[in-house]
Amino acid sequence: MAPQWRFYPVVKALQALRGIQFTSAIGLLAELGDLSRFDHPRQLTAWLGLTPSEHSSGQRRRLGSITKAGNGHARHLLVEAAWSYRHPAKVSAVIQRRHEGLPKAIIDRAWDAQLRLCKRYRRLVARGKHSNVAVIAIARELAAFVWDIARMTSNPPEWKTQAH
Repeated sequence: MAPQWRFYPVVKALQALRGIQFTSAIGLLAELGDLSRFDHPRQLTAWLGLTPSEHSSGQRRRLGSITKAGNGHARHLLVEAAWSYRHPAKVSAVIQRRHEGLPKAIIDRAWDAQLRLCKRYRRLVARGKHSNVAVIAIARELAAFVWDIARMTSNPPEWKTQAH
């Protein structure tokens, strides 16, 4: 049934990202729906409940744990996918097979995401952040990359104009 789904091109494109395979991509899009309804990735991360809560008064600004608003299943899928960024960046044979038939712009964006998120995870853990806290930060950024790839997939003419 998946190839007949209107979001199937986005499902295929999301699989270019590390940690997101077929089932995760289908689950994410089933829960999130049309990502074009979010004008900015910050709106998506807020809707997913991946943004920190805030307790501020006057000059004092204190951030707390994530809000956990929105769709818990989609948040769980992203957090589970984010765990794969603990390992060094590389394109495995499995990911290489998932790249077949995808536009170069999406493959390049997925590689940019992998480089950035792997490096960010290592930096956060090196600064003393607990691995669970680091993974939530990675999941938040991963949601932004998901938003971007979905946007790129819904506007195919941009693939030819982007230089990577």
